[in-house]
Amino acid sequence: MNTLSHEQARRVYDRIGSLQDSQGFYEDRATTLVMLQGKFSSAESVFEFGCGTGRFAQRLFEEYLSPTARYRGVDVSPKMVGLAQTQLQPYARRAEIILSEGEPPDEEFVESYDRFVSNYVFDLLSHEDIRAVLRAAHRMLCRDGLLCLSGLSTGTGPASRSMGRVVNWIQSVRPALVGGCRPVDLLPFLRESEWQVQHHAKVAAFSIPSEVVVAKRC
Repeated sequence: MNTLSHEQARRVYDRIGSLQDSQGFYEDRATTLVMLQGKFSSAESVFEFGCGTGRFAQRLFEEYLSPTARYRGVDVSPKMVGLAQTQLQPYARRAEIILSEGEPPDEEFVESYDRFVSNYVFDLLSHEDIRAVLRAAHRMLCRDGLLCLSGLSTGTGPASRSMGRVVNWIQSVRPALVGGCRPVDLLPFLRESEWQVQHHAKVAAFSIPSEVVVAKRC
């Protein structure tokens, strides 16, 4: 599997910068489902792995989070971290954005969050890294805390499946052209002994397929 290294991903997303938000035309349908199914109005501590420009977190603060909820986001790209800090400046007392090395957040305290979010990040990670991030998420979440994921998927109908195959082919040849992303089905990575799926959906916008998973920590 031809995935980007952490350093390659950093360079790609430093270059993309605020243009990342232009992908909202197909991502928003899935990330809105994440917000609706993730029960964020009752969340008090949210961790986002791969916060990007901070657009998702800003919407959480504006529409869902209580006045006492806190948020921490990490990203491998210094450019994205700077954009997110600017975006979330009105919530600076409750929002913290940190530059990471792209590794799983193993330094976070045990059971210190009730929501773990990652949007359109697992689809650029290797299978080994996906499993490592899920282990970290399980350790970080309180019992009954929610794992909230979205990302590119393999699709459900002829058009979205075809688009998924096209993206997969581009990623295998020139991964930087698609930001290192390729279709990934998320459910097989969730162990039944660790996660209880609360919501699962595959959606498509402009024939680009995405998947949403919300799972409760067992």
